[in-house]
Amino acid sequence: MRYTALVTGASSGIGLAIARELARVGVDVVLVARDEARLREVAASLDTATEVLAADLLTHEGLETVAQRVSLPDRPIDILVSNAGFGLAAPFHESSIEDERRLHELLSFVPLRLAHAALPGMRERGRGWILTVASFAAFIPYGSYSASKAHAVNLSRSIRSRYAHDGIRATALCPGFVHTEFHERMGIDEDGPDWMWASADDIARKGVRGLRRNQPVVHSNAAFAAIAKGLQLVPDTWQGSLINSYRD
Repeated sequence: MRYTALVTGASSGIGLAIARELARVGVDVVLVARDEARLREVAASLDTATEVLAADLLTHEGLETVAQRVSLPDRPIDILVSNAGFGLAAPFHESSIEDERRLHELLSFVPLRLAHAALPGMRERGRGWILTVASFAAFIPYGSYSASKAHAVNLSRSIRSRYAHDGIRATALCPGFVHTEFHERMGIDEDGPDWMWASADDIARKGVRGLRRNQPVVHSNAAFAAIAKGLQLVPDTWQGSLINSYRD
C-alpha cells in the first residue's frame, strides 16, 4: 500500500528534511508552505509523487484550506507532519503581543486544528500517523516558545493515549539545536559542544524512524533525552538561572 503524508513548513529546514526522508522510504508527499515557487522546487527534487499546497497557516483561509485537504476521504492523508513554526528573538516582556499571538497560533493551534481534521478519517480507516515537531525547549522554562512547544508535546501524548486503540500513532519530535535557517533568524550562534547540534537530515531520519517504531517522544540524542528526564528533578528557578546565564 502506498501512503501519503502532508508536511507543513516543507520548504526549508526540518520540514524539508522530513519530506525528503518520507520520499526516500516510498511515501508520497503533500508539501505545505507559503512560498509556492520554493515548494515547486522541492517537489521537483523528490523521487516520489508530490502535491504542492501553498497556504499561509496564520490566516483562517489558509489553515482551513489545508484542514480540508487533510480530511478528504477520497485522497486520504495517512501521515500528518505538523512542523511549521518560528521563534521570537525578543524576551517575553519586550515582544509584541501580536507576535506572541502569531507564535502560539502557529505552534499550538495549527497542529491541533490539523490533527482534529485528520483524526476522523484515520479512525475510520483504522490507521494513521501524526508526527508533531516540538522542541527540547518543551522541557525547560524558556519563555513563551517553551510554553507553545510543551503544548505540542502534550497534544501529541493526548492523541496517542486516546486513539491508540483506533490504530493511530502519535510522536512528538523534540530536537535540540539544529543547523537550519531557524537558528539563524533567531540570532543564535552555532557554538557549544558538537553533541548539542544536529543536522536537519539527522533529525528527520530519527523522527520518521520514531514514528514508525511508535515512540512517544524522540530527542536529538541520548544526552538530550537524559537531560529532559533529569530536569524533572530540578526546580524551575534553578533551570531559569542556568538558561539566562547561557543566553547572557
